[in-house]
Amino acid sequence: MPDDPGHLRPAFDRESALDRLAEDRFDVLVIGGGITGAGVALDAAARGLRTALVEREDFASGTSSRSSKLVHGGLRYLQQRDVRLVYEALHERQRLLVNAPHLVSPLPFLIPLFGKDGTVQKTVARFYSTALWAYDVTGGVRIGKRHKRIDRTEALTHLPTLRADRLVAAFLYYDARTDDARLTLALARTAALDHGAVLANYTPVTALLEDEGGKLAGATVAPVGRDPFDIRAAVVVNATGVWADDLRFLDEKSHPHSIRPAKGIHLTVPRAKLPADIAAVLPVRQDHRSIFVVPWADGDDVYLGTTDTSWTGSLDDPACLPEDVDYVIGAANAATTGILTREDVTGVWAGLRPLLAPAEGHQVSDRTADLSRRHTVRVSPRGMVSVTGGKLTTYRLMAEDTVDAVVRRLGPAAPAGARRSPTRRLPLRGAAGTAELRRPGTAARLGLDQEVLDALLGRHGGETPAVLALAEGRPDLLEPLVPGLPSLKVEALWAVREEMALTLEDVLSRRTRSLLRRARDTASAAPAVAELLGPDWGRTPGESAAETEAFVSEIERTLARAGLGPSQEETGS
Repeated sequence: MPDDPGHLRPAFDRESALDRLAEDRFDVLVIGGGITGAGVALDAAARGLRTALVEREDFASGTSSRSSKLVHGGLRYLQQRDVRLVYEALHERQRLLVNAPHLVSPLPFLIPLFGKDGTVQKTVARFYSTALWAYDVTGGVRIGKRHKRIDRTEALTHLPTLRADRLVAAFLYYDARTDDARLTLALARTAALDHGAVLANYTPVTALLEDEGGKLAGATVAPVGRDPFDIRAAVVVNATGVWADDLRFLDEKSHPHSIRPAKGIHLTVPRAKLPADIAAVLPVRQDHRSIFVVPWADGDDVYLGTTDTSWTGSLDDPACLPEDVDYVIGAANAATTGILTREDVTGVWAGLRPLLAPAEGHQVSDRTADLSRRHTVRVSPRGMVSVTGGKLTTYRLMAEDTVDAVVRRLGPAAPAGARRSPTRRLPLRGAAGTAELRRPGTAARLGLDQEVLDALLGRHGGETPAVLALAEGRPDLLEPLVPGLPSLKVEALWAVREEMALTLEDVLSRRTRSLLRRARDTASAAPAVAELLGPDWGRTPGESAAETEAFVSEIERTLARAGLGPSQEETGS
């Protein structure tokens, strides 16, 4: 690598990143910019490896922005007797609460117990009691609180529309939540800005390179806006999630079918329609599953989900279908007195979980909910390290195991000290300074409402003052980006200048979650957002108008596929 300090200055800028990717040689090239790939890049860079990462679209544009946004052990995995997975996940949950306190926060969960004539089946109550005690013992209690059983009256204070005629009691336990896309972005920016990794989005891999001995030695990429070029790396990591088998095909020349995608969908509705002040787990009586009800961390919205169904369609375009919407709404309505309808849905998202397919000869049920959430790390004969499976909560452990395999591949070429991961106690970008900014009086000093400051801290943490600095002399930038939602216009500028956002969708779907919360309001605001950001992107008014039209058309297509298109009154038919 060149020794020019200016050349090596950490940055999170795509143009300079592409220059370095073309010019430098790396110890490891990570393919895939979701939570797992970003975690691998951070772990590798923090160990001193010369690290590169490329993502064919935007960071977290796949599964990692479309999850349930929960950091949890998973009660149902205890039911499947996968105690080790729960233990690992709960320990990773605690590490995230410490390392990313601005992005990961504790969240109480309500489990209502329904019955007849004021009683609940003893087997049901005993199951939850036993499972929750096991959850606490396995690591849940590390959050600082134990589960408890509460009476019917207290349960109704948290979710007043529960079916009071059938509600007997409830359990209260604790897990955590996050903004999955922003957590992924924080990992990527920490890897680049604090540890010198080189990352670029919209840089798809078109071929793999090999050395004279037939081992992999990098990849050819075709960045959007640039001519194709080669990236040279001693080890290639496949962290592409549900697309992992496709990349393995480029390496192994056969499709392994190691991934069984499972589709999960979520809906956003106004909290006025489902007034929950904490999360809840609602039973789905017809198939013995459950759905989550989770208040967004800020604002007046609640989201519901998820489904867990096998998906055999395009990996690039998982669809939220009318039957998915009806399933979730039906489950919520069966447990509450509120009557949700499709007209109440303001946002939807669908994602694919990269579950491990059962090994040949092993029989499992047809339910994807019964498939393992564990991960595996595999090294191909040509040396590609593939990490597959897993779940959001355990991304750090997945990354550690993956980089351990990378270091073994590097052998004596690995730098001293690279054999041990430092990420268990490594704060993410934005963690420093968050506690100080939460002290009383900070909002007044910054000239903000406390609610606005709290929302900013939940997205940017200790970087909030730097975000606000972009609005100096521009009070208009402190207005909402989308009316009725908490994100500010200045955050859109920050996203373009400091977070590698290149499109309206990057800004409105992932850097902020406006699209997932209020799809139609986001479509209405898109022209103004494009006008605001056009100069930074160097786009003409015509180019901005064309992008806006395409963005709005995609929103309309997504809603129509979910059965949420314009009503007859709106269309005038």
